[in-house]
Amino acid sequence: MTTPTILWFRRDLRLSDQAALIAAASEGPVVPVYILDDDTPKHRKMGGASRWWLHHSLASLGAALRDKGSRLILRRGKSDTVLGELADDVGTTRVHCIRHYEPWWRNAERAVAQALDLVCHDGNYLLPPGSVTTGSGDPYKIYTPFWRALKEHMPPPDPANRPRDIPAPSSWPKSDTLADWDLLPTKPDWATGFAQEWSPGEDGARARVDDFVSEAADYDATRNLPSVEGSSRLSPHLHFGEVSPAYVWHRTMKAGGSVDVFLGEIGWRDYAQNVILQFPEYASKNARDRFDPLPWRDLREAKGDFAAWKQGRTGYPIVDAGMRQLWTTGWMHNRVRMIAASFLIKHLLIDWRHGEQWFWDTLVDADYGSNAVNWQWVAGTGIDSNMFSRIMAPLSQSEKFDAGDYIREWVPELAKLSDAVIHDPDEHGCRPKDYPAKVIGHREGRERALAAYAKVK
Repeated sequence: MTTPTILWFRRDLRLSDQAALIAAASEGPVVPVYILDDDTPKHRKMGGASRWWLHHSLASLGAALRDKGSRLILRRGKSDTVLGELADDVGTTRVHCIRHYEPWWRNAERAVAQALDLVCHDGNYLLPPGSVTTGSGDPYKIYTPFWRALKEHMPPPDPANRPRDIPAPSSWPKSDTLADWDLLPTKPDWATGFAQEWSPGEDGARARVDDFVSEAADYDATRNLPSVEGSSRLSPHLHFGEVSPAYVWHRTMKAGGSVDVFLGEIGWRDYAQNVILQFPEYASKNARDRFDPLPWRDLREAKGDFAAWKQGRTGYPIVDAGMRQLWTTGWMHNRVRMIAASFLIKHLLIDWRHGEQWFWDTLVDADYGSNAVNWQWVAGTGIDSNMFSRIMAPLSQSEKFDAGDYIREWVPELAKLSDAVIHDPDEHGCRPKDYPAKVIGHREGRERALAAYAKVK
């Protein structure tokens, strides 16, 4: 029998439009493997919410492979070490994978390539990060010209179908069981609400795309309305590679209306990867070093405020609704993410990196590039970002985007309040006793933030 080839899965947990799988299957027997590697990322190992998603996505992928007469081998450890051991077990040196751009995965790919014949393919983005450049050949740093240049190459190629057959090796190497990894929370099980919101896996991803296609034309009108929920909710499926961006593009591009606004959000994913390719430490370092001396509050002093923010107990209904939605479902509406992030950074004057780390642990779509780029955009510290002095007013934002029903859903203490007062019950003298007072006034928080900014302006 032909020597087997290893297929190394990471954030590409699908069989359709999977270039590495197609290439591996064309060469002969395939040994698919997923490695739970907490060593290579170190402090960037997956957070709790992502691990919940991973468990269910791997279960779905394993079932899909079994339907093709194949299997998913599960191993745990450092990727280059485990792949070397697996290669010895099956008698091969050939590994196919989808290329990744997080700094730890780039390091892992280099380490694997030193010992094995590693073949990397593209497929997790519209175009390979780093391939869209200016006329002088430099990578773009600003989103708008990047998106304009990217669109010149769109639409992407038609997504490829999954292989008809996945040849199996004559014998299978040993594998962990998914239960061995303890990816699901138990004591306590804080993810009970996740299953009500999500169906991880390729089938769930495609069903989510199907649901969104009929709504894509109205995207620009509804995406900012938390009570309507006009966003696609595809971000975790795209992050884990359960569906390719090319597939999403082709399914939605003819929807009409404001679908181009949605396609621009797909382009933002590509932009974020281009940023971390240029600045690998983007999640831990200000892109604009003039912000390094900004006098953030010491977290020991701000411990109570930080806890109130995480728990959804700030006294600002729109912020609290978002933070409670995050804890319950592992996800937060995009407009509310910006409001909640701005509140932490500006009103509470807490370093954006603390918020980025909290989102990393609690979001099911926690993506290194997108999370870091979005936080630095709000903080004003990014290479392309909002100005620090532009401070979102959460109370007026809540009213502007008609968040009343959203607040009622996630902050039940306020469920009986009318639209006229629910956005700011303190101001209207109708705050229920079981709902906290504001941790800081809007004007006070704004003035403190601007005073801090004046020191680095």
